[in-house]
Amino acid sequence: MAQMFTAGLVIIKQKKLLLAFSNNKQAWYLPGGKIDSNETATEGLIRKIKEELNIELEETELKFYTHITAQAFGETDGIIMEQNCYLYELKEMPSPSAEINDVKYFDSHDYSFELKQVPGVVIILQRLKKDGLVH
Repeated sequence: MAQMFTAGLVIIKQKKLLLAFSNNKQAWYLPGGKIDSNETATEGLIRKIKEELNIELEETELKFYTHITAQAFGETDGIIMEQNCYLYELKEMPSPSAEINDVKYFDSHDYSFELKQVPGVVIILQRLKKDGLVH
């Protein structure tokens, strides 16, 4: 079983989670993505967020939240996503670019109506809800 190592950015506002809409996969994802082999998880996350949302993250302000293991959405069956998720206090509005079409805040109820539900997003929303961070 192949593994894909990724990093995800967890931004909470008014008990909702920020998700980014991927043009490639036509689904809402946690901002972030694949980590290159020569990068740490935080270095990869900082690079991906700069590419996707035009935001320069401060590495010292990234707080490790949790690790997710899930089927990689939109990839060949059998690819498992291993994702480190980091909490971050966003001070500016993201400006989507590259493959990202839009950003939007979701609670678990809002996300349940999405036609394409990404396994990793479902898992992180369940964990955030259990921890009292989202509705």
